[in-house]
Amino acid sequence: MAFSLNKIMLIGNLGQDAETKFTTSNKAVTSFSIATTNSRKDKDGNWVNDTTWHKCISWELSDYLKPLLVKGAKFYVEGRLSIRDYVDKEGVKKYITEVVAYQLIPLDKAEHSSQSSETPTRTGQFYDKPVEETDDNDLPFN
Repeated sequence: MAFSLNKIMLIGNLGQDAETKFTTSNKAVTSFSIATTNSRKDKDGNWVNDTTWHKCISWELSDYLKPLLVKGAKFYVEGRLSIRDYVDKEGVKKYITEVVAYQLIPLDKAEHSSQSSETPTRTGQFYDKPVEETDDNDLPFN
């Protein structure tokens, strides 16, 4: 019996506002990038931050989340790693590595009015549905 696991869990900040496009079969795919930072000491004992950018996509994203996916927003992203290829206009084969996100949880505190004495948080709101497989020819971008 073969067993395998492909799971990615990230907590980081979006590098730009998310962008939603539609495939030729009218399926919505939202793309965004998220930065994660690892702190380490260099050879001189100074702290250095290494930032990694992760390209993410999410299929048929909840309308609740779309306006929250803005530059700087902190999110928990869970999904699977996907590597796909395509041939560009010059005939060169290119590879894309991305996280296919199936669970997104905003981690920022919600904006609140000055009339409220409490600071509400966005918890328990997430996108969680099975990832639909799609034909690579149906993708709106490369």
